[in-house]
Amino acid sequence: INMLAMICVRSCAAVMGCRAATCVRSVHSFSGITVAQIDEEVAKLLELKARLGGDDGKHQFVLKTAKGTRDYNPKQMAIREKVFNTIISCFKRHGAETIDTPVFELKETLTGKYGEDSKLIYDLKDQGGELLSLRYDLTVPFARYLAMNKITNIKRYHIAKVYRRDNPAMTRGRYREFYQCDFDIAGQYDAMIPDAECLKIVYEILHELDLGDFRIKVNDRRILDGMFAVCGVPDDKFRTICSTVDKLDKMSWEDVKKEMVNEKGLSEQAADQIGEYVSMQGGMDLAEHLLQDQKMSQSKQACAGLSDIKLLFSYLQLFQVTDKVVFDLSLARGLDYYTGVIYEAVLTQAGVASVTTEAQNGAPGSTEESVSVGSVAGGGRYDGLVGMFDPKGRKVPCVTSTQTNIGWVLLRFQQRRSGPQRTYWRRDSNSLQSCGMLALRYVLYSLHSYSER
Repeated sequence: INMLAMICVRSCAAVMGCRAATCVRSVHSFSGITVAQIDEEVAKLLELKARLGGDDGKHQFVLKTAKGTRDYNPKQMAIREKVFNTIISCFKRHGAETIDTPVFELKETLTGKYGEDSKLIYDLKDQGGELLSLRYDLTVPFARYLAMNKITNIKRYHIAKVYRRDNPAMTRGRYREFYQCDFDIAGQYDAMIPDAECLKIVYEILHELDLGDFRIKVNDRRILDGMFAVCGVPDDKFRTICSTVDKLDKMSWEDVKKEMVNEKGLSEQAADQIGEYVSMQGGMDLAEHLLQDQKMSQSKQACAGLSDIKLLFSYLQLFQVTDKVVFDLSLARGLDYYTGVIYEAVLTQAGVASVTTEAQNGAPGSTEESVSVGSVAGGGRYDGLVGMFDPKGRKVPCVTSTQTNIGWVLLRFQQRRSGPQRTYWRRDSNSLQSCGMLALRYVLYSLHSYSER
């Protein structure tokens, strides 16, 4: 096994370069193997690599799109146009008109609006005295637009690209450059009527796109803040703990609790109490139950939010959409500007097959693993955001409908139309390197198992 291990590891080193060098050093001490034997085997593999067109040792420019971005071919553009037309038709049915805003804003306009997500904003280099940033979403530019133009009542939709310096996850449709489709209602209305209409719009769009079974989770930031207060969370930690709770759709409760306690400095007792509440889901009955809860009933803020949730569900019953809506106390949505009802639409259908991206400019396509079922739309009420830009601090009540994850929608829409595709091995240096890495992992696993025996 020593001979086999040494040859395999040296062979992997020859194929993959320095990435296996440390592994070579780690097994170089095995006895009974001569350098001549190893070099003979390596020479054979290097000859094979040269025949297949391996790396010549020089840095080569790789023609590709930037990380977190992608091209769209004519077929994909046709799908995108169909999706956009469906969404725009729904927005117009509800009386919205469109606007447009610059793709970049003054950095000061975006600063302090996104909480911990502010680190994901792309800053631009100074080009003439103004500090600029690419827009993170369409909501803050819309609030700036309302304040600048002294608009107090409008139904608006906007479909445009936004930019986030996030870790891209292509298989979930999460990019660094992507489209958002926003519908917002600004103005004075009876309580919960605009919020109910926005949820109705989300319901209609997802039903018409036919992406699969879905549900819409709702909560209220006042309920969250009241919950944090009665659980013993210090006031100055509300936003940061809310940001951690927002990760429950990606992390287990154990990991979320660990972050609260170890990184955010929250007591274990407070974290455990939060854990009891965020596990609750239901409808109007849950809101009624929490209004009678010994702890939650002590918070006026939480009681106001729970009363509005009850009113919201009564309107949703009239709209006949309650079968897809659930009151979920784990929903947080970490953005700082939300002040009332928040919501998020998620697909619940499992078993999504793999999607193969098509080749571009002669480059081989790639198979993306099964598409993760997750958030496809979200939004909430942000009554205080416009006032941040108004010199006199005048507030304009606003609620946003769908910050739709268009990247995910397009992936899912394309998949449902074309079905799963099959990919095959290609004889190129990338495939050889992949084989080498797989062989290296197997050798290391074998060595570990052998040493334990």
